[in-house]
Amino acid sequence: MDPNYDYRERCIELAEYILKNNCTVRTAASWGGVSKSTVHKDITERLRQISPSLYSAVKQVLEKNKAERHLRGGEATRIKYLHNHKTESQNTER
Repeated sequence: MDPNYDYRERCIELAEYILKNNCTVRTAASWGGVSKSTVHKDITERLRQISPSLYSAVKQVLEKNKAERHLRGGEATRIKYLHNHKTESQNTER
């Protein structure tokens, strides 16, 4: 997506992408080629004015993601620990 699009088009495209893929702000930002801050502002402020019904649907996805983020963060930490522990045990075997 071209970041120079009219912001109204960008808001709608980001919102539709989030709904279609049930994704996070970070993922949508990466897909759209914009920052997380831009996605957040587009969704929470601009989309609310442009399309209140689309805003409500996207808000539900983002609230679900927010409620689950501690689980994703915990999983990332677990994987990092397992990787580091595996690397340390390989180094001590030499």
